[in-house]
Amino acid sequence: MDHNKIVATTLKPPPKKYGVTHWSSRLLAQHLGVGNATVARAWRQVGVQPWRAESFRFSTDPELVAKVTDVVGLYLNPPTDAIVLCVDEKSQIQALDRTAPVLPMQPHLIERRSADYIRHGTTTLFAALEIATGHVTGALKPRHRRQEFLAFCKQVARAYPDRELHLVMDNYAAHKTPEVKDWLAANPRVTVHFTPTHASWMNLVEVWFSVIERQAIHRGTYTSVKDLNSKIRTFIDGWNDRAHPFAWTKTADDILKKANRKTTSDTRH
Repeated sequence: MDHNKIVATTLKPPPKKYGVTHWSSRLLAQHLGVGNATVARAWRQVGVQPWRAESFRFSTDPELVAKVTDVVGLYLNPPTDAIVLCVDEKSQIQALDRTAPVLPMQPHLIERRSADYIRHGTTTLFAALEIATGHVTGALKPRHRRQEFLAFCKQVARAYPDRELHLVMDNYAAHKTPEVKDWLAANPRVTVHFTPTHASWMNLVEVWFSVIERQAIHRGTYTSVKDLNSKIRTFIDGWNDRAHPFAWTKTADDILKKANRKTTSDTRH
C-alpha cells in the first residue's frame, strides 16, 4: 500500500466506532488491511509518532514582550558588577519511606523497591541560583507563604552583601505581597524581574530543580522530614562544590516568534 495513504489516514482521527483517540500500528493495519510492520515503516519514514503528545500553553501576559526582553537581556548581557539570581520555591516535597529496605543494584539486576510507602510529611525548598557560577543559596521551610518567601529574600541579600542583585522570579502571589514590595523599596540594590505569566520555564532555577529531583529526591527514602531536609542540604553543599554556570541560548526574538504562533489544532475533531 502507498505510504502516503497510510500517513494520510494516520493524520485523521479514528472512526468513532473504534472508541479510541489515536491510532496504534496494529489498529491502523487492521483498518487498512495491511501488516502492522508496513504501518510502522511508513510512520518511521515521515516521522509520524501517534503515540506521543506534548502540552503547550501560550502566555496572555499583556507585558509579554517587555518581560521576555527584560529577562533574556539579563541572561545574555548581565549588568556589570551585579549578581543575577533565579529565585523560586519547590513546594510539597514528600518525605517518603519504603515499607521494606531498598534492594540495591547488582550485576544483571536493577535497583528494586517496595511499591508501597509511608508518608512522613512535606517540606518546601527555596532556592536562588546564581547563573554566572551555578552556586545555589537554599533554605528549607515547612510552608511557602509570604512570610517564608520574605525571610528567604533577606537570607539571599545577606549572602551577597553590598552587591547589586537582580532577582528573576515568577508571578506567584507570595512574590508580590505588600511586605515584599516594602522590603524591596527599602533595599534599592535588589531589583526584581518577573517572567511572563505561564512562562516559569524562563526561570533557570527550574532547570536546577529538575536536577535535584532526578539526582537526589525522586529515588531517595526518608525516615522523617528532618531526614529529607538533611539530605537536601547535603546535596546542595555537594552541588556548590561542583557548580557550573547556567548558559541561556535563546534570544528574545526566538521566544516571541513561538509565543505568537498561530493555533494549529482543529477543534472540530
